[in-house]
Amino acid sequence: MNQVTLSTLLRSLLAVGLTCGALAAQAQDVAAAEATIKDSKCSKCHSVDKEKTGPAYKKVAEKYKGKADAEAKLYTHLTTGPKIKVDGEEETHVKAKGDDAAIKNLAKYILTR
Repeated sequence: MNQVTLSTLLRSLLAVGLTCGALAAQAQDVAAAEATIKDSKCSKCHSVDKEKTGPAYKKVAEKYKGKADAEAKLYTHLTTGPKIKVDGEEETHVKAKGDDAAIKNLAKYILTR
């Protein structure tokens, strides 16, 4: 194998390794996230791709796309019960049920829709 080909191969392997590492860091347990959605009754107001009284997860993911603090902001929203507008009325958003890991997993799930 000549030097140029070996160099190209090594760069390709490095790129694949970095991509796999990035994907692993963003990975979420879909089944666990869907269980948290069910336990927290999130689907009463939200769905993956259709607007209900709350925004679709797809719309939320688009809103936060490319923002470094997206997961932290969504986690805060899911755990603090902020005031939200529903049909023109202000109410408290229901907090997601589960431990810290389950809610972080849910935030990752929403951000990848």
